[in-house]
Order: sequence, then C-alpha cells, then structure tokens
Amino acid sequence: MIDQKSAVVVAIIGELGDERIFSLSDARQTLDLVQKLTRTAVKELSPCQSRMNAMLDCDPRLVALEKEFEVIVRKWVMQVRRLGVKVYGLWELGFDTGEGYLCWRYPEIRLGYFLEYGEDFQCRRPLKSVIEETQPEWAFQ
Repeated sequence: MIDQKSAVVVAIIGELGDERIFSLSDARQTLDLVQKLTRTAVKELSPCQSRMNAMLDCDPRLVALEKEFEVIVRKWVMQVRRLGVKVYGLWELGFDTGEGYLCWRYPEIRLGYFLEYGEDFQCRRPLKSVIEETQPEWAFQ
C-alpha cells in the first residue's frame, strides 16, 4: 500500500518537440510540476517587468531588460515543452488528449477547460461540460 502523502509523481521528460498524449489523470499529475515551473518563472519575471514598466521606450537600458525577459520566458517554454505540453502563449498551455487539449492558464488552480484542435485558446470550453456531453475515453483512464 502506498502512502498518498509520500507518493512521488515522476514527470516524463522528453526531447523538445516530442509529442505526448495525456489522459486527464496524467495531465493533472503533470500540471503540478507545470504550476511550480510557471510560478518560478513568474517570480523571476516580476522584477524585470516592474523595471521595464518604469522606463521610457527610448531608455537604452530597456534592451538588456528585454533580453532578460526573453531568456526567462524561453527557459519556461523549453521546460514545459519537454514535458510534452503545448504552449499557446505566455502562461497558456494545452495537454494533448488525442481529441483536443486540456487547457490551463496561470494562475488557474486546476485543469478546467478543453479546446478542440485548430481552435483559438480563447475558445476554451468548460471541461466538465465536455466530459458530460462526450464521455471521452481520456477522461476515464
């Protein structure tokens, strides 16, 4: 018997571009790590954004801050993509189910939305209604 408090979730880390199909359970487990990575990146980015917002567009120091911003975001993108997660935009992600994407946006606390292939991230539908309507296999694995 495994003690739930001491159970360790091991993320599957692959190469950039490796595709991964997630069940709802897999995506929820991976989301824990994605949230930690994202919180860390947001925390690292916050002082940079504050300094950038306080500068005029013509300030020569802005170039260095923009580079710092880019390095932090690229690192985050690489980390979540290596987990097999699709990046839609800054802090917007999708977990491929084979039928569409389970979607998450920082600072949401759980996977609560689904997106059909080819749709814009803004067209997300509530996950609960998708599961009730279609009873997809990925939701019950």
